[in-house]
Amino acid sequence: MRRLLVIGAVIGILGWSVLGARARAAQSSASGIHKIKHVVVIMQENRSFDSYFGTFPGADGLARDANGFVACLPDPSSSDCQRPYHDPSDANSGAGHTAGDARVDINGGKMDGFVQDARLTSRCGAQDTNPLCAHGTQVDVMGYHDAREIPNYWRYAHDFVLQDQMFEPVASWSLPAHLYMVSAWSATCTSLAPQNCGNNIDDFFVSGRVAAADRMGTHPSLFGWTDITYLLHRHHVSWGYYVESGSEPDCRDDGPSCPPLPLDARTPGIWNPLPFFDTVHRAKQLANVQGVARFRKAARTGHLPAVSWITPSNAHSEHPPSSVRAGQAWVTGFINDVMRGPNWKDTAVFVSWDDWGGFYDHVAPPSVDANGYGVRVPGLVISPYAKRGYIDSQTLSHDAYLKFIEDDFLGGARLDPQTDGRPDPRPTVRENASILGDLTADFDFSQPPRKPLVLRTNPSPGPASEP
Repeated sequence: MRRLLVIGAVIGILGWSVLGARARAAQSSASGIHKIKHVVVIMQENRSFDSYFGTFPGADGLARDANGFVACLPDPSSSDCQRPYHDPSDANSGAGHTAGDARVDINGGKMDGFVQDARLTSRCGAQDTNPLCAHGTQVDVMGYHDAREIPNYWRYAHDFVLQDQMFEPVASWSLPAHLYMVSAWSATCTSLAPQNCGNNIDDFFVSGRVAAADRMGTHPSLFGWTDITYLLHRHHVSWGYYVESGSEPDCRDDGPSCPPLPLDARTPGIWNPLPFFDTVHRAKQLANVQGVARFRKAARTGHLPAVSWITPSNAHSEHPPSSVRAGQAWVTGFINDVMRGPNWKDTAVFVSWDDWGGFYDHVAPPSVDANGYGVRVPGLVISPYAKRGYIDSQTLSHDAYLKFIEDDFLGGARLDPQTDGRPDPRPTVRENASILGDLTADFDFSQPPRKPLVLRTNPSPGPASEP
């Protein structure tokens, strides 16, 4: 009996030791966050997780059995269903990605509406006569890429961190996604008083006020609720939002076609929303929205602000039908700039895609509130303190970027109308959602800072992900 008690005590001690070690590791990770002095968020366009990393080893990707891929989605144009397939194309079609398209694609969690929606909204109809649709009767939303097309993204995933449960924060298209990226909410406002803003996640950008403002070249305040730059400014934390000059990657009503509209640091829009925020005007920080050349210079000379966002124009966005290769090269160039500069030693780079673009993904998004989450998107973490070859399977969304920024630079202050002094009626304080993971889990702050991994911007194709 005594022997059993001793064994039990030893097991108990070992158990508590393991739990204690885990607790100490978590505490160390949380406290080590302040080794990160610079956060860089690079937000690309319109790719689901399965479309880029569905065959990445060890990730929650496309299931296979002896007969091939398990998923087979109903196709309304035939009696057959469609399975995932490798797509070597550099340009894709994608499909609709509004809130309505999200509902069709997700289909109550069945994740089987992608082909149906693509038949109605993509450039690839039932006959697939468009040059982008060179796969017989298959719509390209069921296609996936791997290291043959995106070798650098796969290399970053292999050497740093891949997040395989990163969800778009809102079940809708680019504008709501980019509003969530900087404010954890998407709304329209009847006045600039934050309490007079109301929840809106879909079709509201093509208002006459915005069109008129664009024609006049003015920067109107349209958004009265609180964005993250308000907290950064109040805490004397530097920030920069860097915009590539060119044309916008998509139509402002998410329609199938439209005349190209200009995108640059001085033109507010879907991919440059901060000039529409009243808080940015009041703080006199419009000059913090700059061209991407300013980021490159700051990275190379060691003068990065504490928080940076980088947004592409159409040519480098990866938004269908833009080139996948060109987008990867563009992202690689910015990461190389950071790695070659003095700030690499204390920087975290987060790379993601703003929404799923209509491409298939098999994971049903969890519900955090009436607005989201949306369909799963890829997420990468690149830093000298990032774990090596780590797949993070915490439930995440782009809200986690804001949470990380707040924990690192703002003492944990949140975009919370109860505490930030600006009582907007957002449905949820997203950074406090119990389901949301913690990005500090992607870092090992006890390790010596890792050396840079400078990659060629135009690399040779990598190996196939399956025989």
